[in-house]
Amino acid sequence: MAEARRRVGDNLWPVLQQAVAAALSWWIADDLIDHHVPLFAPIATLVALNTPLGGRGTNTVRVLVGVITGVVVGQLAFALLGHGTVAVGAAVLCALLVTLLLDGERITMAQAAVGAVICVAAGQQAGVDRVLDALIGGAVALVFSQLLFPVHSLALLRRAESTTLSGLARALALTAREMDAEDDERTLRTWDEVRTVHTLLDDLGRARADSIAVAGRTLHRRAGREPVTRETATALQLDLLGNSCFTLVRRALALDTRRRREFAPTLRVLSGVLDALAAAPGSHAVRRHATRWVLDVVRDAPDAGPAPTVIVWENVRLVAQDVLVFAGVDAETTERAVHDGATEVPVPDPPRRGWTLPPRRRRP
Repeated sequence: MAEARRRVGDNLWPVLQQAVAAALSWWIADDLIDHHVPLFAPIATLVALNTPLGGRGTNTVRVLVGVITGVVVGQLAFALLGHGTVAVGAAVLCALLVTLLLDGERITMAQAAVGAVICVAAGQQAGVDRVLDALIGGAVALVFSQLLFPVHSLALLRRAESTTLSGLARALALTAREMDAEDDERTLRTWDEVRTVHTLLDDLGRARADSIAVAGRTLHRRAGREPVTRETATALQLDLLGNSCFTLVRRALALDTRRRREFAPTLRVLSGVLDALAAAPGSHAVRRHATRWVLDVVRDAPDAGPAPTVIVWENVRLVAQDVLVFAGVDAETTERAVHDGATEVPVPDPPRRGWTLPPRRRRP
């Protein structure tokens, strides 16, 4: 239930936007343009906006390209082959091939194939109506995504960072629970969570690309591109942190029962560190607290002892280093602090949300 509430809370505002935008598309097509059955206008809006924030404008363009391509190909197939199975198959094949040449995105291909089928099945007027609906729905989607509710690049990155850090924290917490359990009580839920985090890291990669695109294409965001560039480099560190956590989970679960239980509290602390960062990844105070917390974990880590134990402690140090680098500490200071038992490291201020206008040129 907690996960369901979080999912609803994170997506409620975009869902409300989709509902209002779909109703607006229907109203424009039905009342202002007097469209007979404005069915595809709200559908086009929903398909265009039903993508993660930051990619909605691009998704809208892909929908429009797909629809127009499908209608053109469908009209040609209808003119040459008429109705029937052969015409539908040929139209879909040609529409998919054309969109593969254009961009190869699944959303573009699907819209092109649907448009081709509608044209062959319902005739020329249906194709014209489909294009009109797509233009109305796409225009409404662009107004919502680019003018009324444009996403902030830094907020987009921070949201993805928070989700990824929460997933890593859950994976470490579940690992600690498994390490405390008896051998006959252990489950595979930890590895299920790890597979989920792989998906979150992929989403983070898309968020990095989307945030750069938003900062570069939206006029009033261009002045704030430098903070986005900095935060993109910081978000890239989460890929390394994810790999460090995955290796730690694997090594820790491979220990014998006694050593597993000795390491369980350490993994719980690391999970708490990641949870704290997930709650406010852009907070300087939280980042400083996380660096102190993680340095406490590795300060007394032994350098000698049984090989399995030493290996796991090295993995713990690696996780600690990746946390420090994510917090903004430079790599050289991080490695020295982790291995020398430092209690605190300088943490720079993270990039701030907001944008400024470029300075005006002075007249000579």
